[in-house]
Amino acid sequence: MSYQELDRIFPFVVFGYGLIMSLVLNFEPFMRLAEERLPHHLCQSFRSHRFLGLICLVVGSLWSLQNLWFYS
Repeated sequence: MSYQELDRIFPFVVFGYGLIMSLVLNFEPFMRLAEERLPHHLCQSFRSHRFLGLICLVVGSLWSLQNLWFYS
């Protein structure tokens, strides 16, 4: 895989991470399920990634749009 291919794919990975984290952390049934099945310290660690997920969602969406615009 060349650097150019990686540069085209990576913004979508960042956007996907942000989207998944934001959806899971803000959708109550998913969090309730995680609290039931995961140990308490893992749930706290997961919740601490809320801000990182939002940052990745915003930056990844802008970066992905920029790549779509440049490579189209």
